[in-house]
Amino acid sequence: MDHYDSQQTNDYMQPEEDWDRDLLLDPAWEKQQRKTFTAWCNSHLRKAGTQIENIEEDFRDGLKLMLLLEVISGERLAKPERGKMRVHKISNVNKALDFIASKGVKLVSIGAEEIVDGNVKMTLGMIWTIILRFAIQDISVEETSAKEGLLLWCQRKTAPYKNVNIQNFHISWKDGLGFCALIHRHRPELIDYGKLRKDDPLTNLNTAFDVAEKYLDIPKMLDAEDIVGTARPDEKAIMTYVSSFYHAFSGAQKAETAANRICKVLAVNQENEQLMEDYEKLASDLLEWIRRTIPWLENRAPENTMHAMQQKLEDFRDYRRLHKPPKVQEKCQLEINFNTLQTKLRLSNRPAFMPSEGRMVSDINNAWGCLEQAEKGYEEWLLNEIRRLERLDHLAEKFRQKASIHEAWTDGKEAMLRQKDYETATLSEIKALLKKHEAFESDLAAHQDRVEQIAAIAQELNELDYYDSPSVNARCQKICDQWDNLGALTQKRREALERTEKLLETIDQLYLEYAKRAAPFNNWMEGAMEDLQDTFIVHTIEEIQGLTTAHEQFKATLPDADKERLAILGIHNEVSKIVQTYHVNMAGTNPYTTITPQEINGKWDHVRQLVPRRDQALTEEHTRQQHNERLRKQFGAQANVIGPWIQTKMEEIGRISIEMHGTLEDQLNHLRQYEKSIVNYKPKIDQLEGDHQLIQEALIFDNKHTNYTMEHIRVGWEQLLTTIARTINEVENQILTRDAKGISQEQMNEFRASFNHFDRDHSGTLGPEEFKACLISLGYDIGNDPQGEAEFARIMSIVDPNRLGVVTFQAFIDFMSRETADTDTADQVMASFKILAGDKNYITVDELRRELPPDQAEYCIARMAPYTGPDAVPGALDYMSFSTALYGESDL
Repeated sequence: MDHYDSQQTNDYMQPEEDWDRDLLLDPAWEKQQRKTFTAWCNSHLRKAGTQIENIEEDFRDGLKLMLLLEVISGERLAKPERGKMRVHKISNVNKALDFIASKGVKLVSIGAEEIVDGNVKMTLGMIWTIILRFAIQDISVEETSAKEGLLLWCQRKTAPYKNVNIQNFHISWKDGLGFCALIHRHRPELIDYGKLRKDDPLTNLNTAFDVAEKYLDIPKMLDAEDIVGTARPDEKAIMTYVSSFYHAFSGAQKAETAANRICKVLAVNQENEQLMEDYEKLASDLLEWIRRTIPWLENRAPENTMHAMQQKLEDFRDYRRLHKPPKVQEKCQLEINFNTLQTKLRLSNRPAFMPSEGRMVSDINNAWGCLEQAEKGYEEWLLNEIRRLERLDHLAEKFRQKASIHEAWTDGKEAMLRQKDYETATLSEIKALLKKHEAFESDLAAHQDRVEQIAAIAQELNELDYYDSPSVNARCQKICDQWDNLGALTQKRREALERTEKLLETIDQLYLEYAKRAAPFNNWMEGAMEDLQDTFIVHTIEEIQGLTTAHEQFKATLPDADKERLAILGIHNEVSKIVQTYHVNMAGTNPYTTITPQEINGKWDHVRQLVPRRDQALTEEHTRQQHNERLRKQFGAQANVIGPWIQTKMEEIGRISIEMHGTLEDQLNHLRQYEKSIVNYKPKIDQLEGDHQLIQEALIFDNKHTNYTMEHIRVGWEQLLTTIARTINEVENQILTRDAKGISQEQMNEFRASFNHFDRDHSGTLGPEEFKACLISLGYDIGNDPQGEAEFARIMSIVDPNRLGVVTFQAFIDFMSRETADTDTADQVMASFKILAGDKNYITVDELRRELPPDQAEYCIARMAPYTGPDAVPGALDYMSFSTALYGESDL
């Protein structure tokens, strides 16, 4: 199958799941497709003298299906099987499907078995595939084919008609005007289109269907009522029916195509003639513009100023930017029109176009080449002239800039070199002046190159005959004379600075030595004063002992420090002696330090005064820390006894609560004895609280003699009291439960043993899984099936109503007592009430008060509902309501 067939098949053969989904979405479509596809098949089968009545039944043996394919294709299929067995039918259908596949149609999910079995959806899908391949796929209109081609054909044919707008193959055809317009376009004598109304779709559709069947031999494939009554008519049914109109009018279409072809040829000839006229005019205009432009580009008259040459360059740029681009476009369009014209003439078998003399494309290209050559030469000349003038202007500006920079640099330099600031300067200032002078000498040497450049530029301007050469030469000479004078003054100043430097170096060395030794000694004294005056906070005897040891070590260094002080003062005295001997003009004090001998002596005296004060403070703190240490030891000794005692009691209470020695009363007595011993221990706790208060008042924050804090002791004591009280209460509740439910001691022991066995972490509670295992061990049938899970959930709601996720022993006992208690209790109570009631259905208030104690009688009356039966009397109570209030609905 060629590309055309393959493309159409891929576009319009949708997957079968789409076919099934369409049918399932709207059952009305299946009805429309049955009728349409049946009529379409019969329109072809009539040519072979047969037809079908039921589309899914009549194709089951494959015979009529093969006949249909032979009629619509004009080809012979393989010889069919004539047997009646299922295998013969499948063979025939497979031959038909193989023939369809041989035409390049891909049948997705359609098998012979479905057709033989009468699968209506698969059968309709197969027939639609045949319709697509043999009735719709070959439709072609203006390079579009199949569905798009058929839709375009309908749109073109119905375009002139009012109220007709064909956009698809479903709702666009509901009013019937589209069908009537197709018939009227080709056979206007068959329908009076002007009398049709858009709001009468049934009449329009029936008119079109009747006329098509009577005069055009197109069978009636659709029902007007089905189309109007469906929100969205079936697209496949509409396409099948519309394709019949296309094939019926194909002869008229061919005639129209021939007329269009003639019109197209005439239009091409007219277009070619217009192209010839356009070429001649465009070529003439372009050649004239080139003739006028070339002389302007060949003009080489020079200008004397940069401004004038720049104006010429700007004119040339305007030419390039504004005037030439449109002409380039015209030339390109001219060549395109010429080539297009020649191609059209050649395709229509017409002689080639020959322009008039001098207007050939080659003539235009030659003229254009001359234009570009002149343009290139003109641009080169412009740039060279601009570069020449630019060079002169650049040199003159460069001379002025360099001269100005040099003159600005030399301004004030002579006065600086003549000053005698070194006579009152210090050594550091002298050295700074020397460094500054060396930098100036380096700067001076660097400026030598600039002076040479200024002279060279002036020489070049003279050689190029610059108009302002005299002023350039005068300025250059002045710069050279000034440069020679600066050199002489620079040498003289260096000699004076070096003499002064040697004189001050000796004094500077002494100043430096003084500063080197005075600075660390001063820092030592300041640090010593800071340490001696620094307040200290210590919490242990070890810390105060460390401070005392450090202070004694400091006092041992004082003699050596005094020797260093005397040596530093000696250096300062030596400097004073040199200044007096050589009459040196000292401009200031020591440049290396601000520390004076007077300041050193003052700080030394202050250090000696602070030492005894520090001794006294350390002694007082040592006494205080000794007292704190005694408090720590006293508290730690008591806490180390009380803490373990509390822990031991907690563990003993836990063992008593889970052990099974003796009866519950024995356990209760044992626990109460423990409670009494715990309460008797309270004075020791109070004594520890008193010691803790003393520690807090002394601001003691840690205690290495114990790991227990008062907060730990308090929490442990409170937990101990709470645990013993809670444990006693649990045993009391167990006794109440046992007595109320009649549970024996052996049963209690069994329950406790089971609970303890599964309480593996000895927490006194069971998790859900532990509780479930415990119940199973006691004989409960709780399986892992849904019924067992539901039963276990019910039990958990009883023993853990707050959904905490754990089961206590008390909840476990309550549940087990409820399960094992005498189930006849409720019946016995109700029987007793029945005796009081006698033969009545109620019991009176007086009867209750007469037979029961007052408080119990009032309790019953408050919970019983009034009796409202036919034999009711004033004060009658429904005794059955007491059972509901007492035992709940489940016990009735």
